[in-house]
Amino acid sequence: MRRSKEETAETRRRIIETAAREFRTHGIAGVGIAELMARSDLTHGGFYRHFASKDALAAEACREALGETTGQIAAAADKAPEGRGLETVLRRYLNKLHRDTPEKGCSLAAIGSEAARGDGDVRAAMTEGYLSLVATVRRQLTGLPSAEAEDRALAIVAGMVGCLTMARLVDDEDLSNRILRAGRQHLAGGG
Repeated sequence: MRRSKEETAETRRRIIETAAREFRTHGIAGVGIAELMARSDLTHGGFYRHFASKDALAAEACREALGETTGQIAAAADKAPEGRGLETVLRRYLNKLHRDTPEKGCSLAAIGSEAARGDGDVRAAMTEGYLSLVATVRRQLTGLPSAEAEDRALAIVAGMVGCLTMARLVDDEDLSNRILRAGRQHLAGGG
């Protein structure tokens, strides 16, 4: 029996969501197609009906995950009191919950170094996500000349990703918490 277009689209979406979570948890290379399909409650053989390759899925999974991250951060910033948008972005990104749940967090910090060595589609997806976060931060930098605000937003987002990555990497929880706190303070310009 042929599946409806809606069922096919739902299956594809389920695979992408599973891959987004699993890649952020274990890395792109750390999860095989058979494992992803099993975690999506599907058979390995059905993968190629939805994706041309694992790299194609990785690009879609990165877009999904980064879209989710950016959407949540942008929504929080939009609800922030006047003048507190950047602080809200930094608190939303540089916190213990985000550090401790990479499977639900930002792909840039979770798999960025691996994606940098990936194919062009994965890198393009990561670049889109990065620029989306930059645009969110840029909107918080009112009162600065446009070029200066853009450059500052580029650096702030890169700093956010670096701080979160280091907070996850170190083996000392106190140091990890200090990295998160120092990142929030210094990236906000209160350094």
